[in-house]
Amino acid sequence: MSYFTYILRCSDDSFYTGSTNDIEKRLHEHNNLKSWAHYTKIRRPVELVYHEVFETMSEARKREYVIKQLTRKEKMILIEDCET
Repeated sequence: MSYFTYILRCSDDSFYTGSTNDIEKRLHEHNNLKSWAHYTKIRRPVELVYHEVFETMSEARKREYVIKQLTRKEKMILIEDCET
C-alpha cells in the first residue's frame, strides 16, 4: 500500500496540505462531503496540485508536517518544480 502527502489549491487560491492512503478518494471527499475538512469545505472546488508517495503513513505525516511549515512562496516553488 502507498501513502501520500498532498497539496490542494483551493478556490480562493490558498493551499491545503494533508496525507492519506487513497488520494483519489480523499480528493473526492474534499470536494463533495458535507463533513470532514472544514477548511476545504468552504473553499471548493479544490484541485490537487502536488503529491509525494511514501511507504508508510508515518513518513507521509512527517512530510505533511514539514510542508505545513513552509511559507506560501516555498510551497509555490515546490509545486512549480514538480510541474517541470
